[in-house]
Amino acid sequence: MRHNKAINHLGRQSGHRKAMLANMASSLIMHKRINTTVAKAKALKSYVEPLITKSKEDTTHSRRVVFSYLKDKNAVAELFRTVAPKVADRPGGYTRVLHTGFRQGDAAEMALIELVDFNEAALASAPKAEKKATRRSRAKKAEAPAAEAPAQEQKAE
Repeated sequence: MRHNKAINHLGRQSGHRKAMLANMASSLIMHKRINTTVAKAKALKSYVEPLITKSKEDTTHSRRVVFSYLKDKNAVAELFRTVAPKVADRPGGYTRVLHTGFRQGDAAEMALIELVDFNEAALASAPKAEKKATRRSRAKKAEAPAAEAPAQEQKAE
């Protein structure tokens, strides 16, 4: 049972785990996608998404908070300059984990984690969403005048 086990420790002590996640988050921000194991990708997702949310507000305090997690000033600058403006209107879900198969040596399940708004291939192939009226709203509008007309005629007679 997994009672009261909120995070995956990834087989590492806390200092090693924090350093590894900070390095992976910096690499993800700098390169926009990295290849790693599924367990590390899932742990990284929960580590980096709050930092991206924090970067939407460009203040000295938020920069210092993000720097305390990343420990890399180039990654912080990249996050606030290029990533934050591009995800400004997105309410969350900044990363995507794609399973890529199994590693040759130890058969570990591998994944590609990427920033959603920086995948040019997916953005180009995605159809543009257009505003459409639903069937329900059109049906009501079409039936409403027709339904009222016979009722008014019956009252007139």
